[in-house]
Amino acid sequence: MKPAQLDAILTLSTPSVHASGTRCAVAATRPDFRADAPVGQLWEVQLDGSRKPRRLTRGFRDTAPRYSPDGAWLAFLRAAPEGRAQLAIVESAGGEPRVITNRLLGIEQFVWSPDSRRIAFTSREPEQGRYGSIEGVGPRAEDPRLVTRLNYRVNGPGYTADQRVQLFVLSVPDADEEPLVAARGRVKADEDEAPSGLPEARQLTSGAVDYVLPSFSADGRSIYTVSAFAPDAIDTLTTRVVRTPADGGESIAVDLAAPEAAHVESVAEAPDGSGLFVLASQLGESGTDFVGWGTRLFWHSFDDGSTAQISVADDDLGEAPGALRVDADGRALVLARRRGAVALVAYVRSGGREVLADGAFVVTGVDSAGDAVVVSVADATSPGELAVARATGLGRLTDFGARLGEVAEPLVPREFVGQSADGTPVHGWVVLPAEEGPHPVLLNIHGGPFAQYTGAWFDEAQVYARAGYAVVMCNPRGSAGYGEDHARAIKGRMGTVDFEDVLGFLDSVLDALPGLDRERLGVMGGSYGGYLTAWTIAHDHRFRAAIVERGFLDPASFVGSADIGWFFPGEYTGWSADEMRAQSPMACVDDVATPTLVIHSEEDWRCPIEQAQRFYTALRLRGIDTELLVFPGENHELSRSGTPHHRRQRFEHILRWWARHLPTSANPGEDMTEG
Repeated sequence: MKPAQLDAILTLSTPSVHASGTRCAVAATRPDFRADAPVGQLWEVQLDGSRKPRRLTRGFRDTAPRYSPDGAWLAFLRAAPEGRAQLAIVESAGGEPRVITNRLLGIEQFVWSPDSRRIAFTSREPEQGRYGSIEGVGPRAEDPRLVTRLNYRVNGPGYTADQRVQLFVLSVPDADEEPLVAARGRVKADEDEAPSGLPEARQLTSGAVDYVLPSFSADGRSIYTVSAFAPDAIDTLTTRVVRTPADGGESIAVDLAAPEAAHVESVAEAPDGSGLFVLASQLGESGTDFVGWGTRLFWHSFDDGSTAQISVADDDLGEAPGALRVDADGRALVLARRRGAVALVAYVRSGGREVLADGAFVVTGVDSAGDAVVVSVADATSPGELAVARATGLGRLTDFGARLGEVAEPLVPREFVGQSADGTPVHGWVVLPAEEGPHPVLLNIHGGPFAQYTGAWFDEAQVYARAGYAVVMCNPRGSAGYGEDHARAIKGRMGTVDFEDVLGFLDSVLDALPGLDRERLGVMGGSYGGYLTAWTIAHDHRFRAAIVERGFLDPASFVGSADIGWFFPGEYTGWSADEMRAQSPMACVDDVATPTLVIHSEEDWRCPIEQAQRFYTALRLRGIDTELLVFPGENHELSRSGTPHHRRQRFEHILRWWARHLPTSANPGEDMTEG
């Protein structure tokens, strides 16, 4: 794949299965260069394969479809080119969609009530005078912000203390309701305030905490959310299950009485109303020790108030905790990441476990109705397809990846197990160009570090391999998917065993695979991958060039500047100045001799741009061949969800850098903007 072909990448939302169990809806979204934004619509897919998928909507960006429990309605989020996502509904039999909200900052998430008569949603509620809530008061004219807590902003949304996510509920309009006709002439002149024609949304929560991931109780009387809620724990990572009356009233935290479930990530009540399935992880004694703990599934019984873990130790359920679903039989459907894949697993409250979909793929979402269980899935040949989970395996329903395959035939990753310096096995993949070697090699290091590379289709690997590079990527210690001991192995010693693992894997690949040029090596990575890249080039000088992107480069300055700086560096490196310095790439920047391209986004608050600026400046002052590439208007998610033009330009600059230091016949250094 070439950078100009990014607009062929279709990714899918979590599917929504109709109550009949015969069809489902899904949103397919792609980057669009004409709009310089992601665009997408909803599609309907028959589960028996009797008809090709058909496009249901034609909005600019329609996402997050959810059928009502009775099957009469389909709700979704609709965004105009310059607007925020709003809640829309359409009769499931067909018709014209109707937008039923007009929230200033848009809709975050929503859920249907069991009787299909109401929808609960979450939305950021701006402080009066901010974010355009008063006409004529722009960002530069707003009042100053008085900060009294540590967690006051987040990458992407920005400052959050003055725009907390609150819970709302509204009644679904009658399908036969007369549409509002705008008044004109004398009638308009007599109106004090023109009616909006929108159903009234009632705000159920308020205050200085967020309420996210709403779900209704089985009887429809309560709405559950996940919230920090506890005032005495506001500067920890503690989150709780909160129950709010659907008709209004006091919100109450559910006492799980389980320290190992201190950080709640998702919740859903059983269909019989007997208790809750809860996805959560522990936080240690500090309340901020998040490092490497797997997300587990718990059952909280209303009968005796007990909470018990029901998931097995090998299942880390933290890949997409919001994907938790409970089917009609009362089973919790969860996504389990392990060994570079994500499986679909069903749990019953007693702890029984059944793997419904497992293989060399990544399940990204799930829904069910009746006997039908449908997943969205990415594999080596497509970034997004729908499939039915059957006893015999996955039955694929779609071919959304066909267009991508037409413009760029996927290069299938080769699974590989290497060995670290201490003998520890290191698991990963190699993506080879289609042409004969010898190929220069790019060691690509993932972010996180508590994340994982998979064998699924990956735009980074496809672009670089298409340009003639062998792409080497692995899951060193610190990564997710290999157990808590593996993930927590770098706590207090970043840049040690993780550094040895990536180099051990690289050496193993070079020794095992012919056609790789061990004299022409590059190394690159983003976020934590930027950290380990910067650390590597200070301690190993075999690489011809490097790319350090959105890097975590100085733990000391990260404290107080990053949105997670108040807990992240200390929990990983330790809090003392000596510990941070011993694990800091900035502390050893004088040992770097490798030409380095530093890439960062101006609005990155996860790894603030000062990390990149200081690293780049230190290299330039020492005469090292280096460049700083800065993207305006982008944040930490540039490579995944930045504007299409910026994503393409990012790839073009990366290929330009590699062509300069590691030229190939497919990437000799000419203009890469065409084709």
